[in-house]
Amino acid sequence: MTHHHIVIAGGGSAGISVAARLKNADPTLDVAIIEPSKHHYYQPLWTMVGGGVVTPEQTRRPEAEYIPKGVAWISESVREFKPDSNSVVIADGTEVTYDFLVVALGIQLDWGKIEGAEAALNTPGVCSNYTYATAGNTWKYLQEIQEGNLVFTFPSTPIKCAGAPQKIMYLADDHLRRRGVRAKTKIHYGSAAAAIFGVKHYREALEPIVKRKEILTHFRHDLVAVRPKSKEAVFHHLDEKREVILPYDFLHLVPPQSAPDIVKSSPLSDAAGWVSVEKYSLQHVRYSNVFSLGDNSSLPTSRTGAAIRKQAPVLVENLLAIRGGNSPIARYDGYASCPLVTGYGSLILAEFDYDGKPQESFPFDQTVERYSMYAMKVYALPELYWNGMLRGRA
Repeated sequence: MTHHHIVIAGGGSAGISVAARLKNADPTLDVAIIEPSKHHYYQPLWTMVGGGVVTPEQTRRPEAEYIPKGVAWISESVREFKPDSNSVVIADGTEVTYDFLVVALGIQLDWGKIEGAEAALNTPGVCSNYTYATAGNTWKYLQEIQEGNLVFTFPSTPIKCAGAPQKIMYLADDHLRRRGVRAKTKIHYGSAAAAIFGVKHYREALEPIVKRKEILTHFRHDLVAVRPKSKEAVFHHLDEKREVILPYDFLHLVPPQSAPDIVKSSPLSDAAGWVSVEKYSLQHVRYSNVFSLGDNSSLPTSRTGAAIRKQAPVLVENLLAIRGGNSPIARYDGYASCPLVTGYGSLILAEFDYDGKPQESFPFDQTVERYSMYAMKVYALPELYWNGMLRGRA
């Protein structure tokens, strides 16, 4: 058994950001991160990997380079949460006790919820920007396709970066037009959502883009099976309760997603399986010395790195306040950002809060497609991430 003042379960965007901010606030804090991965990934660029703008290798760096100085790195996975005894059991059976716990395990890709999907990823024309191993195939197949149906999907569950399924669709349209083969293809968007985007302010800007790009939308269509032998994507129409089959020559899959199983089975979860936290303070609703942020939390906002960047300072301030015997007063307003790539060199920057109200950063109309915003996503934001956010500076 080992003990630390603060234990952070997860060394992704959320876990590293919190650890860095804690050590910046008080270098004497005894902080430990539980994380088995040897590599850290900047996942927002996986769309650009799929679009051929960057390579997969440009999105990956050694995890060790970003564990903050003075933080203990427990290179194992979590086996069990035991909040009633203030402890976490790791894979090798060691029990790690804590004064405070931060849960930041990210989100789980549930490939098994689409019949045949995981096996289909090993067949020609089927790809996904949702894993490091498969994002490169998206660009490979986009370069090869000459004609036929391109099908892009969006599941019925919460997902990380809800804009990503449509971003690659816009890049695909742009790429095919540049190659002169767009007229020989049809682009289909099979989405379980009711519209192209959940926030009205940005939905109204995206709908004309979808029309301009001649994309065929199939809303309330949830992908339930992939049949690679016959090259068919099978959807369930959520309103009409019927099966819809779209033939494909190119298929971009977005898997259903959920809280990690280890969270679902723990006393920390809510009825839906997420870590149950108060949405403004990020403090657990039942265990006062437990906090959570990011994709595995119950926070009712988009699961994006930009949201984590706003959540981390609130969590740290409130945790340290409670540790010092004070009340948590910092509040997170639900801010999330989605840089919606609409083509090579164009982007709409969506920023909004819990209520879907725009929370925009720039003094111009962010619903207009701009190269400056595209350049920010591709060049500026990765630098902000690696050298600012993960260092607790931004």
